[in-house]
Amino acid sequence: MFEIGIITKPQGIRGELRVLPTTDDSSRFELLINEEIIVRLGNTESSYKLLQARQHKNMVLIKLEGINDRNIAETLMQGTIIIPDEKALPLGEGEYFIRDLIGLTVETETGEHLGTIGKVIQTNANDVYVIDTVDGDSFMIPAIKNVVLSVSIPEKKMTIHLMEGLRELKV
Repeated sequence: MFEIGIITKPQGIRGELRVLPTTDDSSRFELLINEEIIVRLGNTESSYKLLQARQHKNMVLIKLEGINDRNIAETLMQGTIIIPDEKALPLGEGEYFIRDLIGLTVETETGEHLGTIGKVIQTNANDVYVIDTVDGDSFMIPAIKNVVLSVSIPEKKMTIHLMEGLRELKV
Protein backbone atom coordinates (compact mmCIF):
# COMPACT_ATOMS: atom_id res chain seq x y z
CA MET A 1 0.00 0.00 0.00
CA PHE A 2 1.12 3.54 -0.75
CA GLU A 3 0.27 6.68 1.19
CA ILE A 4 -0.70 9.51 -1.15
CA GLY A 5 -2.21 12.10 1.19
CA ILE A 6 -3.42 13.16 4.63
CA ILE A 7 -6.89 14.60 5.18
CA THR A 8 -6.43 17.87 7.02
CA LYS A 9 -9.99 19.20 7.36
CA PRO A 10 -13.36 19.58 5.64
CA GLN A 11 -13.81 22.16 2.87
CA GLY A 12 -17.23 23.80 3.01
CA ILE A 13 -20.46 22.16 4.18
CA ARG A 14 -21.08 19.47 1.53
CA GLY A 15 -18.49 16.92 2.61
CA GLU A 16 -15.55 17.97 0.48
CA LEU A 17 -12.15 17.29 2.08
CA ARG A 18 -8.81 19.11 2.04
CA VAL A 19 -5.91 16.74 1.47
CA LEU A 20 -2.22 17.43 1.94
CA PRO A 21 -0.57 15.36 -0.81
CA THR A 22 2.29 13.13 0.29
CA THR A 23 2.98 11.99 -3.26
CA ASP A 24 5.43 13.59 -5.68
CA ASP A 25 2.67 14.17 -8.24
CA SER A 26 -0.52 15.54 -6.68
CA SER A 27 -2.30 15.37 -10.04
CA ARG A 28 -2.38 11.60 -9.48
CA PHE A 29 -5.60 12.10 -7.46
CA GLU A 30 -7.38 13.01 -10.69
CA LEU A 31 -6.30 9.67 -12.17
CA LEU A 32 -8.09 7.91 -9.30
CA ILE A 33 -11.54 9.45 -9.92
CA ASN A 34 -14.17 6.69 -9.87
CA GLU A 35 -11.65 4.33 -8.21
CA GLU A 36 -11.71 2.96 -4.68
CA ILE A 37 -9.29 4.51 -2.21
CA ILE A 38 -8.73 3.64 1.42
CA VAL A 39 -8.79 6.04 4.36
CA ARG A 40 -6.82 4.78 7.36
CA LEU A 41 -7.70 6.25 10.77
CA GLY A 42 -5.64 4.62 13.50
CA ASN A 43 -6.17 0.87 13.10
CA THR A 44 -9.35 1.26 11.03
CA GLU A 45 -9.43 1.28 7.24
CA SER A 46 -12.48 2.27 5.20
CA SER A 47 -12.91 2.11 1.44
CA TYR A 48 -14.48 5.00 -0.50
CA LYS A 49 -15.10 5.75 -4.15
CA LEU A 50 -13.30 8.96 -5.16
CA LEU A 51 -15.86 11.10 -6.99
CA GLN A 52 -13.95 14.35 -7.53
CA ALA A 53 -10.43 15.72 -7.13
CA ARG A 54 -9.08 19.16 -7.91
CA GLN A 55 -5.96 21.14 -7.12
CA HIS A 56 -6.33 24.08 -4.73
CA LYS A 57 -3.07 25.92 -3.92
CA ASN A 58 -0.79 23.29 -2.33
CA MET A 59 -3.73 21.07 -1.40
CA VAL A 60 -6.08 18.71 -3.21
CA LEU A 61 -9.82 18.98 -2.64
CA ILE A 62 -11.61 15.65 -2.90
CA LYS A 63 -15.16 14.38 -2.73
CA LEU A 64 -15.81 10.83 -1.52
CA GLU A 65 -18.96 8.81 -2.08
CA GLY A 66 -21.11 8.78 1.05
CA ILE A 67 -19.45 11.82 2.65
CA ASN A 68 -22.14 14.43 2.09
CA ASP A 69 -21.87 16.92 4.94
CA ARG A 70 -19.29 18.65 7.08
CA ASN A 71 -20.04 16.61 10.21
CA ILE A 72 -19.27 13.31 8.48
CA ALA A 73 -16.23 14.86 6.78
CA GLU A 74 -14.86 15.94 10.17
CA THR A 75 -14.72 12.29 11.29
CA LEU A 76 -12.08 11.67 8.59
CA MET A 77 -9.71 14.44 9.71
CA GLN A 78 -6.08 13.22 10.02
CA GLY A 79 -6.97 10.12 8.02
CA THR A 80 -4.30 8.81 5.69
CA ILE A 81 -5.27 8.09 2.10
CA ILE A 82 -3.66 4.91 0.83
CA ILE A 83 -3.87 2.98 -2.40
CA PRO A 84 -2.79 -0.54 -3.38
CA ASP A 85 0.52 -1.07 -5.17
CA GLU A 86 -1.14 -1.73 -8.53
CA LYS A 87 -2.57 1.81 -8.57
CA ALA A 88 0.84 3.44 -8.06
CA LEU A 89 2.24 5.55 -10.86
CA PRO A 90 4.98 3.81 -12.85
CA LEU A 91 8.53 4.83 -12.04
CA GLY A 92 10.96 6.30 -14.53
CA GLU A 93 14.53 5.14 -14.98
CA GLY A 94 16.60 5.82 -11.87
CA GLU A 95 13.49 6.38 -9.73
CA TYR A 96 12.67 4.30 -6.67
CA PHE A 97 9.93 4.11 -4.09
CA ILE A 98 11.19 5.42 -0.76
CA ARG A 99 9.93 2.30 1.00
CA ASP A 100 12.21 0.20 -1.27
CA LEU A 101 15.28 2.30 -0.39
CA ILE A 102 14.84 2.06 3.38
CA GLY A 103 17.07 -0.72 4.69
CA LEU A 104 19.36 -0.97 1.65
CA THR A 105 22.96 -1.80 2.48
CA VAL A 106 25.27 1.05 1.45
CA GLU A 107 28.82 0.39 0.28
CA THR A 108 31.51 2.47 -1.33
CA GLU A 109 32.80 1.66 -4.80
CA THR A 110 35.79 0.03 -3.12
CA GLY A 111 33.53 -2.31 -1.12
CA GLU A 112 33.66 -0.54 2.26
CA HIS A 113 30.44 -1.23 4.18
CA LEU A 114 28.99 2.08 5.43
CA GLY A 115 25.64 1.05 6.90
CA THR A 116 22.00 1.03 5.80
CA ILE A 117 19.58 3.68 4.60
CA GLY A 118 17.46 4.58 7.60
CA LYS A 119 15.57 7.54 6.23
CA VAL A 120 15.02 9.56 3.06
CA ILE A 121 14.66 13.33 3.37
CA GLN A 122 12.93 15.01 0.44
CA THR A 123 14.14 18.50 -0.41
CA ASN A 124 13.44 20.86 -3.29
CA ALA A 125 16.85 20.22 -4.85
CA ASN A 126 17.31 16.46 -4.40
CA ASP A 127 16.58 13.73 -1.91
CA VAL A 128 19.04 13.09 0.92
CA TYR A 129 19.70 9.60 2.27
CA VAL A 130 20.42 9.14 5.97
CA ILE A 131 22.92 6.32 6.42
CA ASP A 132 22.77 4.54 9.77
CA THR A 133 26.18 3.08 10.59
CA VAL A 134 26.89 -0.09 12.57
CA ASP A 135 28.32 1.95 15.46
CA GLY A 136 25.00 3.78 15.93
CA ASP A 137 26.04 6.98 14.16
CA SER A 138 24.29 8.51 11.15
CA PHE A 139 25.40 10.70 8.28
CA MET A 140 23.77 12.07 5.14
CA ILE A 141 24.50 11.75 1.44
CA PRO A 142 22.79 13.58 -1.42
CA ALA A 143 20.90 11.46 -3.95
CA ILE A 144 22.84 12.75 -6.95
CA LYS A 145 24.55 10.91 -9.83
CA ASN A 146 28.05 11.91 -8.67
CA VAL A 147 27.42 10.13 -5.36
CA VAL A 148 24.94 7.31 -6.02
CA LEU A 149 26.61 4.98 -8.52
CA SER A 150 24.16 2.09 -8.52
CA VAL A 151 21.04 0.82 -6.80
CA SER A 152 19.88 -2.78 -6.81
CA ILE A 153 16.55 -3.29 -5.10
CA PRO A 154 16.63 -7.10 -5.58
CA GLU A 155 20.12 -7.27 -3.99
CA LYS A 156 19.11 -4.65 -1.37
CA LYS A 157 22.33 -2.76 -2.10
CA MET A 158 23.43 0.76 -3.02
CA THR A 159 26.94 1.59 -4.17
CA ILE A 160 28.16 5.16 -3.67
CA HIS A 161 31.17 7.34 -4.30
CA LEU A 162 31.92 8.73 -0.84
CA MET A 163 33.02 12.27 -1.68
CA GLU A 164 35.30 13.99 0.78
CA GLY A 165 33.41 15.47 3.72
CA LEU A 166 30.18 13.49 3.28
CA ARG A 167 30.85 11.24 6.27
CA GLU A 168 30.98 14.39 8.39
CA LEU A 169 27.40 15.43 7.45
CA LYS A 170 25.93 14.16 10.72
CA VAL A 171 22.23 13.96 11.39
